[in-house]
Amino acid sequence: MSSVWNECAIREGLIPRKGVTPGTALIWGQEIAEERGAVEFRPLEGGAGLGGFFMAPARIKHVRASNLAVMTNSPRGPRTLVAGLGLLVTRTIGRWVPDPFILAIGLTALTAILALVIPGTFAEVAADADGITPSKFALLLEAWWGDDGLWKLLTFSMQMALVLVTGYALAASPPIRKAIDGVADLPRSTASGAVLVSAVAVATGLLNWGLALVVGALLARAVGRSLERRGIGCHYPLLAAAGYTGLLVWHGGFSGSAPLKMTTPKNAADVLPDSIVAEYAAQGVPLSETLLSPMNLFVSLGLLLIVPLVFLLLVPNRPEDLASPSSLGITFDEPPKLDGTPIRVMELFLGMGLGLALIIGFLAYILGDQGGLGRLGLNQINAVMLGLGLLLHGSPTRYLRAVEDAARGCAGIIVQFPLYAGVMGMMAASGMLAMFAATANSISTPETLPLFTAASAAVVNIFVPSGGGQWAVQGPIALVAGVDAGVPVGKMIMSVAYGDQLTNMLQPFWALPLLAITGVRARDIVGYTALVMLVAAVWIAIGLLVF
Repeated sequence: MSSVWNECAIREGLIPRKGVTPGTALIWGQEIAEERGAVEFRPLEGGAGLGGFFMAPARIKHVRASNLAVMTNSPRGPRTLVAGLGLLVTRTIGRWVPDPFILAIGLTALTAILALVIPGTFAEVAADADGITPSKFALLLEAWWGDDGLWKLLTFSMQMALVLVTGYALAASPPIRKAIDGVADLPRSTASGAVLVSAVAVATGLLNWGLALVVGALLARAVGRSLERRGIGCHYPLLAAAGYTGLLVWHGGFSGSAPLKMTTPKNAADVLPDSIVAEYAAQGVPLSETLLSPMNLFVSLGLLLIVPLVFLLLVPNRPEDLASPSSLGITFDEPPKLDGTPIRVMELFLGMGLGLALIIGFLAYILGDQGGLGRLGLNQINAVMLGLGLLLHGSPTRYLRAVEDAARGCAGIIVQFPLYAGVMGMMAASGMLAMFAATANSISTPETLPLFTAASAAVVNIFVPSGGGQWAVQGPIALVAGVDAGVPVGKMIMSVAYGDQLTNMLQPFWALPLLAITGVRARDIVGYTALVMLVAAVWIAIGLLVF
């Protein structure tokens, strides 16, 4: 019967004849314009698709092409199974995943308990002048409360807050908003939207992780808003999860902390002990052995293709399974309209001057000997976004209004980052980081050492979600173990890098700016990111074992 619908649609010029087969059915949206009179339509039985209604061919007059999708009418197949699994995992995990702030408190308590009960923690602490060794509790409290604990990430917290507000304010400027909306209007379904968002996020993540945080979140938000505005079925949690995938590949890209820190002995000495640098990185480790190695090209470029494919398969098939932004209680604030007040010459001059100065400084850094795209950090990303925002808003006052709107989303960053800094302080001071890495090394063979190193790095990243900080602790252990086992230094560096980036899909630390921009909750996306993480883990394992 589906061929009848197809022939009718071809005749009406709604779809081309090429590529339409008898095994397809036309699924119509409810928004139907007709020359005159109402149209009777009934639900499509047994079908799977984006819509859910069809009309008898004799009743078709004029149908908007945007409400038409050509899809298989079979409810079975790999795509349906994967989509069902995605919904099951998301709904199951979503019931148990706490709010990110509660999770940060829970990780703090768990780390403290482990540091107190695991034998061998704080083993390297020497007695004081009176011969008294401080208790574990006292050492733990000092590690958590001190400058290397709760308050160590204050600078980083401010950087992340600026990532949020400058990115949001830039997107709210009229030219950028128009450009983003133009790209966001390209997808005709959640499937094409998820593929677009994930592909852009992964590609941007390979260039720079800070840029990926902003671009992925803003594009996911814009695509979700566009699909809902056009009346197209939208599964917003999947789009938000797709926007986070830049952090799944970042450490294998040109902003990866571990490989970049090892390029010269001077850079390596910033995070590793001098004895380790002298023995294992005296000449530096060139990028040809890490980021540009055949193994990393296989892994990272493969993920650029695999991740969008996974998101394509995860799109729910039934309309009732879709969760639009409005169904989640998410509204998109429109940018404030210009009040018509003329911009003062002095205000314009000062705003444009500061914006140009920031952009010139950014270009000088990019073109300078000590900079380059591979060395972009949060400071450079924030500077250029601040400069562009000032220029494109045309007025510091208008720019500040957009920043004030964005600042409401900074609450999670402000209160949670100190807690994670405290967790990192307890993990490092107690020696648990080194213990996890040493345990992985002790059960490995030369062939499986990179794999177990990546696995231990993935576990450590849940407690210490900082690539540079993790490399400073785990790097020396990985390098010594690799050389003893005959594994190339570059491969051991990338093993730690792969494990570090992998469990970002479970750890909401880096997702806080995305959650604030998109408005979704961590529990809404973690099921999808967890499934993508498992697929990526298999691909990374293949790369580590084959090369």
